[in-house]
This record gives sequence, C-alpha cells and structure tokens, in this order.
Amino acid sequence: MVPLLNRVGYIDSHAHIHMDYFSDDREEVYERAVSSGLSFIVTVGINLEDSKKAMEFASTHEIVYFTCGFHPHDASKMKREDLVKLEEVATNKKNVAIGEIGLDFYRNYSPRDVQIKAFEIQLDLADRLGKPLVLHVRDAHEEVISILKNFPNVKGIVHCFSGNKDHLREYLDMGFVVSFAGNLTYNRDLQEVIKFVPIDRLLFETDCPFLTPLSKRGKRNEPSFVLDVYEFGAVLIGVERKKLVERIFLNFLEAFYLTR
Repeated sequence: MVPLLNRVGYIDSHAHIHMDYFSDDREEVYERAVSSGLSFIVTVGINLEDSKKAMEFASTHEIVYFTCGFHPHDASKMKREDLVKLEEVATNKKNVAIGEIGLDFYRNYSPRDVQIKAFEIQLDLADRLGKPLVLHVRDAHEEVISILKNFPNVKGIVHCFSGNKDHLREYLDMGFVVSFAGNLTYNRDLQEVIKFVPIDRLLFETDCPFLTPLSKRGKRNEPSFVLDVYEFGAVLIGVERKKLVERIFLNFLEAFYLTR
C-alpha cells in the first residue's frame, strides 16, 4: 500500500457510495473517482447495518475509508445492544470516525430528546475510543455546541456546514474542521461563510448521492463531482487550486487522525 503522505490528491470527505443509490454501477462510480484523481473517499454510515455495509465496501477498495454511527434521523432505532456491535465495527482498521451523528431539528424524524441522548452516548463512545466525529447538524447548532462543550477531548468534522459566522467561530474555537458540499456552489450564505474559514480547517465533500453541484444539477451526485466543489471553492476564496488540494489533503489526514 502507498504511504498516506505520498497519496496527495482530491478528497471526498463525506460520501454514501456504499448505499443502494449506487447498486447498479458502484464499481464504475469508484473507478471514475480514482481516474479523476481522488486519493480518499470516506463513506459514511447512518445506523448499525448501514455502517456494516460501509465497512464491507471500504475493506475491498483501497482509497475508501468509512465511519460508523447512528444519524439523528435513526436515533430512535438505536438499541443498547447496538452499542456493543457499533464499537466492534469502530475498531475495524479502515474506520476513521464515529458518525454521522448529531442533531437534526429541521426534520425531527426522531424526537429531540431521543436525538440528544443518542448523540451524547455516541460522543462518549468516540471519547473512549479516541475517534474523531463526523457531525450532522441542522437547525440545532446552539444545542450541538452546548453539548460538545461537555466533551472537550472530542474533535472532528462538521459535515455539510450550514451554520452562520458565529457558529463557525464556536466550532473553530473547539478545534473542529468544517466541510462544505455541493450546495456551496449555489447557496450564497455558505459562499460568504466559507471566506471566514482558515484554509487549514477546511474540507470538501459531495455527500453523494445528495447535493449535486450546480454544474452537474439533474445528475445523481458521485465522488468524482467533488472536483467541481474544489474548483468553485478555490475561486471563491482566492486560492490556487493545486495549493488548495495539497492543503485539504493534509487537513483530511489530521482531522481523521490518520497521521497518528
């Protein structure tokens, strides 16, 4: 295997390539990602069974790593016995984080109190295992920030950042990295917020198959489309793309503890 630091390239820090959306052409999608210059893809679990699928796909594809956890939408499905199994999955050599976990007070598919309990339980798991987080936060930044302050040793990535400048400052002060997806290409609020993100605290992602970049609208999103996010982001923040690719590559290794 090529040493990690010798694999500089584009990163899709949050994808769902293991899901059924890609059942018909998953290998072709993977090959397009490799051909497009991606060095790593992180495929993200949303519950126990889904996390196992992510693990299985990562185990047979060199540039793919995975995360495991219960998404806030699935918080009400999380059972006590699932935690033991989740911890087993988290010890797999290609697991890089606990996630995506957090709070979603926009959809409220799980009751808010249940979401909070599941979030805190998984924060404790991440703390015990020394794993970073992949956070899903929607309409709940103040609540998430308040809870995170009770777990000062836990860091990670705020995926598909949707907060304002004040939220951004809080996350940065706690040592988190923020990631922007394809909606950066058409959301003016995000286009303003990203200008306040230090380049060494920035990641890009697709969140595929969701949030297709504007240039590919009408198509199912896939990891190779992260190049469009890089291109748009480089122009937006005024950084030469090669320099941005190199910096985000290092940010990725650091945020997911791959340099330890």
